[in-house]
Amino acid sequence: MEIPFSFNLFGYSINIHLVLEYLAFFVAFRYYLFLRKRSNDTISNTNRLSIILGAAIGAFLGSRIVGALENPFFIINEISFIQLLNVKTIMGGLFGGLLGVEIAKKIIGETRSSGDLFVFPIISGIFIGRIGCFLSGIDEFTYGKETSFFLGMDLGDGLLRHPLALYELLFLLILFTGLKYIKTHIILQSGELFKYFMIAYFGFRFFMEFLKPNLFFVLGLSSVQWLCIVCLLYYRKIFLKPLLYAR
Repeated sequence: MEIPFSFNLFGYSINIHLVLEYLAFFVAFRYYLFLRKRSNDTISNTNRLSIILGAAIGAFLGSRIVGALENPFFIINEISFIQLLNVKTIMGGLFGGLLGVEIAKKIIGETRSSGDLFVFPIISGIFIGRIGCFLSGIDEFTYGKETSFFLGMDLGDGLLRHPLALYELLFLLILFTGLKYIKTHIILQSGELFKYFMIAYFGFRFFMEFLKPNLFFVLGLSSVQWLCIVCLLYYRKIFLKPLLYAR
């Protein structure tokens, strides 16, 4: 199989990344509904709908804004408004979704934590999406720098590069398993599982950014890395809390 991978269906070229992106949304939402039916969720259906709407709007805006900030000079000089709508990053989507949820909860007066139910659906959705990123090779800006490391792969330009999407797939499997263990064996307050997810994922992505061929930096760090720092500071209090094991 060659990377980037593509195939034709009834004479039409299929964008595998787009297909898997839509599949990721579908699977994640169905997984969320599955978990909610089996949980003791005390948030009303109306408030949940408002929270999901806030998350969707925040994720849409955040993903585009942070995506544009990855290389703002290229965006300003080369890309039209329509193309700009297709520039996105999951990091901005996650943090934008977080802000969207908090704003929605302020508006509707909801004070209970709402993030834990989203953790495993989000990880599942990202996992499916990253398969699409890997199959897209250099057509998506999820590839790494040139490398002589034994895991280096030709992602479509004849150069051996870090397959960052594969690294992330492995990390997501470990994260999913680790958070399942924490959920089962650690005494958590409502909302803390989501905080651990955000800390782990943003921490991982901070270091992975050093392997990406970024072009725009502020004080030696990419825009995504600065977002990671903001997120880790946002959840700074959780670092000071000891873990209590359930008996």
